[in-house]
Amino acid sequence: MLKRLLSRLYWTFSRWTLAGASAPDRPTILIGAPHTSNWDFVLMLAIAWRLGIDVHWLGKKSLFRGWRGPIMRRLGGIPVDRADPGRVVADVIEQVDAGTVFGLVITPDGTRGGNEYWKSGFYRIARQTGIPVTLGFVDRTTMTAGLGPTVALTGDVAADMDRIREFYADKAGVRPDRRTEPRLREETVAD
Repeated sequence: MLKRLLSRLYWTFSRWTLAGASAPDRPTILIGAPHTSNWDFVLMLAIAWRLGIDVHWLGKKSLFRGWRGPIMRRLGGIPVDRADPGRVVADVIEQVDAGTVFGLVITPDGTRGGNEYWKSGFYRIARQTGIPVTLGFVDRTTMTAGLGPTVALTGDVAADMDRIREFYADKAGVRPDRRTEPRLREETVAD
């Protein structure tokens, strides 16, 4: 229970406050947004460890090179080869179907801001596996981080993203200037 102890110490002495919903009671995709800083990683671990969530997260393959590899894997990391993003979805679906993942943290707005669209992998994984999406957040304006509602995606991309946008409308991230509006490219195709 070292992780729980470390997370308690973090929340006790941090300027940040843990807020929102309790841990999901079934497998879920945990959206980590807005993803605007490397500090999001620390906050994600602090949230998961405090709430007792067994998390896995996707990270670029370069994070797993050399001495960092074993540490990142121990922290729940799954290396991603960005040259083959379609394979990522298939690999994660296989792991979820095998029952090995309880909470899969995905940052759909990509690499700390500046993107026009969110990446849709979280949506495809949720729809293909039937697992819900839990909306995790970081908001510097209120100095809070935590979990929002857990929602089942319907397949109506525009309606589902409207619900997600509504939740994140007042969430700024650690670096508000790097925030990406929750929007999938598939929404503009549907328009």
